[in-house]
Amino acid sequence: MKVCIFGAGAIGGYMGAKLAQAGADVSLVARGPHLAAMQDKGLTLLEHGSEPVTVPVKASEDPAKLGVQDYVIVTLKAHSVPPVVPLLKQLLGPNSTLVSGVNGVPWWYFHKIGGPFEGTRLATVDPGNAQWDGIGPDNVLGCVVYPAAEVSEPGTVRHLEGNRFSLGEPDGTKSDRALALSKLLITAGLKAPVRPKLRDEIWVKLWGNLSFNPISVLTDATLDVLCTDVGTRPVARAMMVEAQTIAEKLGVKFPIDVDRRLDGGAAVGAHRTSMLQDLDAGRPMEIDALVGAVKELGVLTGTATPTLDAVLALVQLRARSAGLYP
Repeated sequence: MKVCIFGAGAIGGYMGAKLAQAGADVSLVARGPHLAAMQDKGLTLLEHGSEPVTVPVKASEDPAKLGVQDYVIVTLKAHSVPPVVPLLKQLLGPNSTLVSGVNGVPWWYFHKIGGPFEGTRLATVDPGNAQWDGIGPDNVLGCVVYPAAEVSEPGTVRHLEGNRFSLGEPDGTKSDRALALSKLLITAGLKAPVRPKLRDEIWVKLWGNLSFNPISVLTDATLDVLCTDVGTRPVARAMMVEAQTIAEKLGVKFPIDVDRRLDGGAAVGAHRTSMLQDLDAGRPMEIDALVGAVKELGVLTGTATPTLDAVLALVQLRARSAGLYP
């Protein structure tokens, strides 16, 4: 079984290192100093309570050098995927599966969902239908990514917490391809449940991302502060309630309530969200996939989202002012 991780930064590097340690036939697509270090010295994984482990890896910037894969696991930021569809296609054969481990509302969300929205395409996350037409939703297996990791230096990934990668077919079946990948990831020491209702998990993770991330960018506040402050907590809560209304219209069931989700965010502590870290580093932020797509779904379902709309407009302007948003 050949597996390629496309976008082997922090999360992709963590998964790749675990698979390589387990002896899997895994290759990595990366670039820059991180790629050069992996090619020169291998990939080093730092896990809490364990000695650093360095494994040799097959890594390249050119997917054509890696050949057709059984699974291509995409761990890029959402806005980075449409432009690289031609590169992804070089790794895909007639029996290949693309595993979408990307944050936010996935481009394939309305594939095999049934009901009046079946086949709806989302311009915010798939402009020009690049992924829908170029890859095809039948070739996609969903994945919700829970681990936190960072590239502490080129060629080195530090694992911070979590080891679960929930998998799910768009139609909710426990397919052979989902079960085979799950077995491989479990063999590598990861948790990889196959979920019949992956969209429910997508929304629970998105619930925090769509509110915590943009508010952190606007306030420079860490999670413990923005989830408890008397001014920002009600704003985050209002955004989450608006999103929950949309999701429930789409058939999603939330296993916890809004305030427990907010309390869970506060319990993470003085953490700078991924969007705030991107702003700090001068990188483009996942505004469209995490916030803009929810607004698009609000329009689709006839749901008013006044708080989300206001925060979206502010964070878009903040990003444009920093030269990080078109």
